[in-house]
Amino acid sequence: MTELTGARSRPPEPRTARVSHTPMPGRARRPGRITPWLYLAVPLGLLLTFTYVPVAILVSDSLTNWDGVSPDRAFTGLDNYVQLFSRPELFGVFVVSLFYLAAVFVQIGLALYLAVILSFSVRFRNLFKGIIFFPYLINGVAVGFVFLYFFRPGGTLDTVLGWFGGGPHLWLGNPHLVNVSLAGVSVWRFLGLNFVLFLGAIQSIPGQLYEAAELDGASRWHLFRYIIAPGIKPITSLSLILGISGSLSVFEIPYIMTGGSGGSETFVIQTIKLAFEFNKTGLASAAAVVLLAIVLLVTWVQRRLVPDEKADLV
Repeated sequence: MTELTGARSRPPEPRTARVSHTPMPGRARRPGRITPWLYLAVPLGLLLTFTYVPVAILVSDSLTNWDGVSPDRAFTGLDNYVQLFSRPELFGVFVVSLFYLAAVFVQIGLALYLAVILSFSVRFRNLFKGIIFFPYLINGVAVGFVFLYFFRPGGTLDTVLGWFGGGPHLWLGNPHLVNVSLAGVSVWRFLGLNFVLFLGAIQSIPGQLYEAAELDGASRWHLFRYIIAPGIKPITSLSLILGISGSLSVFEIPYIMTGGSGGSETFVIQTIKLAFEFNKTGLASAAAVVLLAIVLLVTWVQRRLVPDEKADLV
């Protein structure tokens, strides 16, 4: 009896309350939403600081008559833009860009041809790849000085032409030859970039497609038309965008080799002269805004005409 009564009189053991570990929906989602923005804070800050803020300042300066030195600047509205489009000597330099635009198509065609040839089994193809890509690694200033000796009267080009009976020419002094000569230099320098882009795109195409096409009796032309050309379409579009935008903003080679003289002045060289030689920073800012707008417009039109579609080769 005593044992039963003792057992009955023993107090019941306390029960531990079950704690629910289910997170609150609002608190659980807040860290997940904030974390990506923490990672993006630094890149977005750098993008705003070095891209969008300078563009905003550029647009604001284009609406003034600031000389680049004085702290005073008067608001002139769209007067600088009216001058750009109404004075032929300012906006007419875009005609020079047509030479570089033609050079872009020559450069892309030549780079594509070499990339297709060297993507197949060719002797010493690694050597040829290095030779073609090497000019792109050279500094633009060095390229300009090298070709100054190449095009000078009695220089390398005139010597080679003399072996075949060709007379000397003023390659950089003749207004009819200077832009052709400078555009040829740009083709030589940037050929390697497009060559590497095309070569990488061709090599990324599955090799089984080439093997199946060769078993069916396809020639090299059929391989290019039905496999290579559709497979490198995005890279072709990218090369066109880079080439056209580059032809509109040429600066380095003509500035070093001629300084813009002899009818070789580009829009960028003229903009720099307006800002730093004639102290017309407001007008130069308007020219930079117009150039930016033209490049964006050309890029948008090209992407609309040639959409970036993934080729289905399988």
